[in-house]
Amino acid sequence: MLKDVTFGQYYPGNSLLHRTDPRIKMIMMIEYLVIILMANSVPAVLLGMGLTLFLMVCSGVRFSVLIKSVKPLIFVLIFTAVINLFFTAGGGDPLVQLGFIKIYKQGIRNAVMMLIRLLSLVLGTSVLISFTTSPLELTDSIESLLSPLKKIGVPVHEFAMMMSIALRFIPTLIEETNKIISAQKSRCADFESGNIISRVKALIPILIPLFVSAVRRAEELADAMECRCYHGGEGRTKLKVMKASASDYVFLFCVTAVIVGIVFLNKIYFLI
Repeated sequence: MLKDVTFGQYYPGNSLLHRTDPRIKMIMMIEYLVIILMANSVPAVLLGMGLTLFLMVCSGVRFSVLIKSVKPLIFVLIFTAVINLFFTAGGGDPLVQLGFIKIYKQGIRNAVMMLIRLLSLVLGTSVLISFTTSPLELTDSIESLLSPLKKIGVPVHEFAMMMSIALRFIPTLIEETNKIISAQKSRCADFESGNIISRVKALIPILIPLFVSAVRRAEELADAMECRCYHGGEGRTKLKVMKASASDYVFLFCVTAVIVGIVFLNKIYFLI
């Protein structure tokens, strides 16, 4: 399962989203989260899903990679859909009744809508940030957007650097975890049989070496930064200066227009 985790991985390319200014993509991601969370009617959810499909096409990332990013969350998606399906009561007679289990039309609607919203959240944020934005671009964009906070003493550069390093080392730690699991299995370790308590205890031989490895990598990174006289963002220049183009602002305007459309659809739908 861990090998299917793609969060934090960057896929180089020359698609429309790859060429978009990273600061614009950060603003678009915030707007995208607002769009998905505000969509509480069928037309609004469908509009949000259409925006997600549009972003997937603009990313240029293979469809198989996008599906792979959803696989680790299949259990969460199914569990959420089931909860909405069986625990949502609606007016009128139930469509299906098996003993105390009742399924209403409203429950089916809520389950489908929640499933679409969660899928859209995962896919949309992945193509906007993880797959099409390198860790360096992500650091620069966060630092640039939060730069006004420097005036009140907020260490913006250090905060952006920590986020970038955390994202950068997610794939590394996943790879390290897979290696530890394989090594323990070669020593006849069993992680799948037994009750829940036995499975939790079986994770101890994985967590301890993983924690030691993470601390060792952090120390090595700190030593490397000190050897290169790293002292924060003060006085540092950038190899690539970010500059938003007209097409970037058009892209941002289109996403903002979708927010207005979803607000309008929500009001119209509930008025009807």
